[in-house]
Amino acid sequence: MDKKIKLRGQLRMYLQWTLLMAVIFVVMSLGLFTINTKAALIASVCTIFYIIVALVLFFRSKVRLLNELVTFAAEYGQVQKQLLHQLSIPYALLDEHGRILWINEQFGEIFHKERIYNRSITSFFPGITRNLIPENEDIVNIHASYGEKDYNVEMKKVLLKDISVKGMLEVSEYDGYLVAVYLFDVTELNRYKQLNLDQQPAAGLIYMDNYEEAMESVEEVRRSLLTALIDRKVSKYITDFEGLMRKVEKDKYFIVLQHKYLEKMQEDKFSILEEVKKVNIGNEMAVTLSIGIGFDNSGYVKGYEYARNAIDLALGRGGDQTVVKTKKKTSYYGGKAKQVEKYTRVKARVKAEALREIMETKDKVFVMGHTLADNDAFGAAVGIYRAATVLNKKAHVVINEISSSVRPLIDRFNESRDYPEDMFLNSEQAIEQLDGSSVVVVVDVNKPSITECQELLRLAKTIVVLDHHRQGEEVINNAVLSYIETYASSTCEMVAEILQYFADGIKIRALEADSIYAGMMIDTNNFMNKTGVRTFEAAAFLRRCGADVTRVRKLFQEDMNAYKAKADIIRTMEMYMDCYALATSPSHIESEASPTILAAQTADSLLDVRGIKAAFVFTEYQSRIYISARAIDEVNVQIIMEKLGGGGHQNVAGAQLEDCSVREAVDRLKGILEKMKQEGDI
Repeated sequence: MDKKIKLRGQLRMYLQWTLLMAVIFVVMSLGLFTINTKAALIASVCTIFYIIVALVLFFRSKVRLLNELVTFAAEYGQVQKQLLHQLSIPYALLDEHGRILWINEQFGEIFHKERIYNRSITSFFPGITRNLIPENEDIVNIHASYGEKDYNVEMKKVLLKDISVKGMLEVSEYDGYLVAVYLFDVTELNRYKQLNLDQQPAAGLIYMDNYEEAMESVEEVRRSLLTALIDRKVSKYITDFEGLMRKVEKDKYFIVLQHKYLEKMQEDKFSILEEVKKVNIGNEMAVTLSIGIGFDNSGYVKGYEYARNAIDLALGRGGDQTVVKTKKKTSYYGGKAKQVEKYTRVKARVKAEALREIMETKDKVFVMGHTLADNDAFGAAVGIYRAATVLNKKAHVVINEISSSVRPLIDRFNESRDYPEDMFLNSEQAIEQLDGSSVVVVVDVNKPSITECQELLRLAKTIVVLDHHRQGEEVINNAVLSYIETYASSTCEMVAEILQYFADGIKIRALEADSIYAGMMIDTNNFMNKTGVRTFEAAAFLRRCGADVTRVRKLFQEDMNAYKAKADIIRTMEMYMDCYALATSPSHIESEASPTILAAQTADSLLDVRGIKAAFVFTEYQSRIYISARAIDEVNVQIIMEKLGGGGHQNVAGAQLEDCSVREAVDRLKGILEKMKQEGDI
């Protein structure tokens, strides 16, 4: 046993002190011989006697001491084992595959199962999968639930070679390990956290979208009654959720409610939006609401700031909807009603004057639309180009890839001697010429990621945005002037109105008028979609400026290959849910027209078929999947496309998908349509 178990450390040195003392006594005895022989002999006899006794005691007591130490270690190990087994914290050991090898009493009491050993930890906590089990020295913390309890699961890797006993296990070259698992009950902590979150206040703003128009549509003596009924509806709805409401203006309300009731409102999908529309005392126009709610548990000021951003986003998307903005995400509800055209042009005049003031302080004007610019983006850019030249400013239109629909117009500009050679620039050229005295005007798009040159937005100090698409979560934040009207048929319509107020007696050349008119004609599908009084007034203004309807129509005559390509797309059409047309563009189209434009035109054509409420055409182009969505009035395709990361209008929308096939894109759309139908959104 003495060969296998040896003393080490301070205990070994303590036992060896008797032998060291014997050496000292021997040296002392030898030294005495030089002084006194008789004394030296007496000391030598005593030293010999001491050495004999010390050796006997050392060897006899060593064995006994080792036995006592082994006994103590064994009993100490049992105490440790008992303490670990009765540890108040649930504790278990897993093998490297996640199977349970050993548990203490607290761990076993949680699951109340007899056959717990050799079972995977995943069978009790599905969230703890094999890939979450630590494979290094780091501690892994996971939140998991079992039954009605919430746990913070802490897992740590334990190497077997670190816990081996010398002489019993030889594991120096073995890399196996165990996993120690601790369970910390955080049920009460989570309950108090949720209780605190539920009681946090959320701020909100409620605006009437069309207050003036609705009041004008009812008799004057009944206007106060209409206002009172709406106030009562809104007040009752907020009071039912134990919230506070104060009317701050004739058409604006401020509300405060607890977060737990905000979640209930979201489950209710803000039914107040539909309830207010039902208020009718003879008014020809139903009143719609825009609601913006913000929540942030870090402070009241931040929550109100989110509410302001949310209401601006709701109004920018056309109203009749609720936007809930938090630190993590932005949610949208409603938005089903058709946007109501505003007959007054006051806003257009104010924006025109603001745009003129900005341009007058700059030397250069750069105008750009979205990637793969269509006729609306190009026509609007040409209109802003004309406004800049009226002020004698150097202007450029930024365009990279020229689509087939825009090519005829650009060729006419290039052939004309009235326009400089550098009228059109690509992104690289625009970046080189941009300086501190430049303004960038973005038309027909409000998402920075799909503009012709996103780098220009980062470099430019002054940015203006003109668009008619609904705003999404991604917006151009640093614009000094933003004019977004979702009820407008096209950006060209907005630009045509701006030009009328931009300068007295402004002259627009015929080619420029043709370009703007072409953008309006394409976006309205020959004035059959989303047109209003102001649309035709803008068209009449362009006609007076020299726009020729026949000339524009000839520009967009299709070649035979494009006509056949649309027929091939229609041939792939399938009906889904008996009212949605889904078609796929062939991989190779023998046409000069852009595949995305053909897809959009085909989607418009499919709406002429009786029984089709909405049409979706999928096109694979430049490693992306483009979706063109069209509807007449019953379905809001803009909401559908937003769920795919796109956007647009209620009747005209689209999306671009990456890293997926056409089949996968079709399946994703079908899943969204089915889910929205189940939830009552369509």
